[in-house]
Amino acid sequence: MAHPRMFDDDDPWLERVRSIALALPGAREKISHGRPAFFTDRVHCYYGASLTVDGQWEQHPRSVVLHLPPAETAALQEQPRTFVPAYLGASGWIGVDLDERTDPVELAELIEESYRLVAPRRLVAQLDAAR
Repeated sequence: MAHPRMFDDDDPWLERVRSIALALPGAREKISHGRPAFFTDRVHCYYGASLTVDGQWEQHPRSVVLHLPPAETAALQEQPRTFVPAYLGASGWIGVDLDERTDPVELAELIEESYRLVAPRRLVAQLDAAR
């Protein structure tokens, strides 16, 4: 059964995440479980997520879900703008809500850090060579 589409292409936050994520070497976009996913060989970030609270689904449509080093994840979990996403949270992924207080530089750094953790070494080397 296909998942319903759970995003709007005209969403300015999606456009910002998309521009950061697709600027990384070898990055592509696909729809996974109704949401945009950015990947090389493995997914490095998702746009939008949900979690269950007291048996009910709580949507976080304007968020980014990242796979970060454990220390970074632990530090972010101290902030109220973060959440543990359904399914992926058990594997160490973290969700970060996006709004007018979101620092665009920090957003780019978090997406890049997630990319560095999961992308093939040759692509990370290309990123480093371009810097």
